[in-house]
Amino acid sequence: MNASAAMQQYRQNYIHGGAETASPHRLVQMLMEGALDKIRSSKRFMASKDIAKKGENISWAISIIDGLRSCLNVEAGGDFATNLSALYNYMETRLVEANMKDDPEMLDEVAQLLLQVKAGWDAIPPEHHNTTNN
Repeated sequence: MNASAAMQQYRQNYIHGGAETASPHRLVQMLMEGALDKIRSSKRFMASKDIAKKGENISWAISIIDGLRSCLNVEAGGDFATNLSALYNYMETRLVEANMKDDPEMLDEVAQLLLQVKAGWDAIPPEHHNTTNN
């Protein structure tokens, strides 16, 4: 599933949850929340040895993170956007490794990184929500 399809499907699933009227800033928050939820679910499925659901949820998390990365404007965001893109790429790689190695600590690592990015995003003052590039 490509990033656009993943974002569209995620958006479609959460229309009733506010995505239909959400600002671009809020949509990014929702995508991060969705990725974190998929990582948490992956960890539960990993613990219960449900390989298929673990893989499905990790794939969803990767697709969402890839969607976040694809939305970055490297020209406008400069080094910050370039570094964030590299971090998203690292997260995706670690999720693949976590899936292959069945390693919940790798899932925790990605969740912690994503929580830090989300904390920064959440801290953006409302007056900048329509002018900020992620």
